[in-house]
Amino acid sequence: MSEIAALKRQLKIKSGAAKRLLKENGLYHKDTEDLQSKLDKMIADGAEEWDLKNAKRLVEESNRMVADTSDRMGRAVGELRDVVIKARTEPSLAENEEFMSAEAILEEAAL
Repeated sequence: MSEIAALKRQLKIKSGAAKRLLKENGLYHKDTEDLQSKLDKMIADGAEEWDLKNAKRLVEESNRMVADTSDRMGRAVGELRDVVIKARTEPSLAENEEFMSAEAILEEAAL
């Protein structure tokens, strides 16, 4: 496989992984916020101790998932950045769809 074909393939793979992890991380953040507001409402309403304990456990688990996906997303974005930097040295990839998509994902991850 030529180097350009290999770069295109890596761009597609790394872009897909980074895009998926960005979406997953956003969903876990939203889930954590929802669970926290539900817990706060339960506390305000004076829910039973057992219900509060389980709600707290869900919030803690969701926070762990946010941390995990953030770590995995950081690694995936770093790997994608390395491939994009390498692809920038190839002038034939400047207008390539995978390359442009990868740069868009990097911009989205930077926000």
